[in-house]
Amino acid sequence: MTIRDDDLDTAPQINIVPMIDVIFAILTFFIMATLFLTRSEGLPVNLPNAETATQQNTKQKRVTVTIDPQGQLFLDRQPIAAKDLKSAIQTAKGKQDKVLVIINADRQVDHGQVIEVMDQVRTIEGAQLGIATKRK
Repeated sequence: MTIRDDDLDTAPQINIVPMIDVIFAILTFFIMATLFLTRSEGLPVNLPNAETATQQNTKQKRVTVTIDPQGQLFLDRQPIAAKDLKSAIQTAKGKQDKVLVIINADRQVDHGQVIEVMDQVRTIEGAQLGIATKRK
């Protein structure tokens, strides 16, 4: 049996195109996955700026009350009437001792409406109040 030398004259080659395709597929997966890692608690509104803003790192249940520029109320992204807000927060609180209620109000919302919402939240036993702001 003889071995032909014709096949040994061509140098071996490594084709890296399939490897590049796999790397781009993995990169695309990680980019898409990180887009969903952001936590959006309320509806997007134009928050006021505050230099002293701090983030609340609590283990308790969070409920977000959003007031959009038109003055409409939303409880965890669901529209709600102002008169039903207190009972809805108490229902969301459930059997837990404490709940953190974050008011996510647009900067153009009437100050009186924000105070009305804060007043309703303060009457709920075990509710802590937080106001969402954007850090300068």
